[in-house]
Amino acid sequence: MKTMKLGSSTLEVPVLAVGCMRINSLDKVEAERFVQTSLEEGLNFFDHADIYGGGKCEEIFSDAIQMNANIREKIILQSKCGIRNGMFDFSKEHILESVNAILKRLKTDYLDILLLHRPDALVEPDEVAAAFDLLETSGKVRHFGVSNQNPTQIQLLKKSVKQPLVANQLQLSITNATMISSGINVNMENNPAVNRDGSVLDYCRLNDITIQPWSPFQYGFFEGVFLGSDKFPDLNEKIDEIAKKYEVSNTTIAIAWLLRHPAHMQPVTGTMNIERLKDCCKASDIYLTREEWYGIYRAAGNVLP
Repeated sequence: MKTMKLGSSTLEVPVLAVGCMRINSLDKVEAERFVQTSLEEGLNFFDHADIYGGGKCEEIFSDAIQMNANIREKIILQSKCGIRNGMFDFSKEHILESVNAILKRLKTDYLDILLLHRPDALVEPDEVAAAFDLLETSGKVRHFGVSNQNPTQIQLLKKSVKQPLVANQLQLSITNATMISSGINVNMENNPAVNRDGSVLDYCRLNDITIQPWSPFQYGFFEGVFLGSDKFPDLNEKIDEIAKKYEVSNTTIAIAWLLRHPAHMQPVTGTMNIERLKDCCKASDIYLTREEWYGIYRAAGNVLP
């Protein structure tokens, strides 16, 4: 498994992160096998959030990996906080309480990365900064980032937060590629030209913030998987054609499409299917040509000016 630096940090991470949002769908034996397979494939970066399964997912993971000091030093743990009871909360009190609860469920003394999950309209940057300072000095969190935030929101946080923000987890897939399309259709009178995110893709590249695409196989907002879907016949035909050339699955090509982008993104896999996870890993060794990348992009219905 190829590795990369996470954002501006010195942290060396796999080019794929293992998303654990659905690990509560597995029984004990299945969860243990899934985690072990991830490690065998070189995937030692595990992505969590305090709301996944109401916290149960973190507990299931720590039991499945049989967390201890020796294992802890071999893995990279990322979790997210900021969503609670139908609202968003970036208050100092909530961030600190959330991290303490996360650490307890994961049976560890520290997180490698903490992300703020969804933008809080009532955010006070000074409170976030105070929480981050306490978490850093106490050794409970080593690196910080955000999720689903645009450039201006990040800049607002950076007004007070002194720690580098190393990652921004954003929805991105072949069929959910507005952050790419708006850049291609600059100054055009068409829908893809609409800038919905403040040029977050370019902003993250300029500021050494790693984009972590979530739901890399989904279309819409959890409406379904585009692979094999009769809603995307041209896309699937193109992906299958390229998959045949490289002698891999369509899953592999969908991830390879994201990895081909020069932003050096770190896609977050969400599958609990071991064979599909292995297919994701194979994307690390594939470098799509420019023609193949654009061919997939256009087959998904994305237009060029």
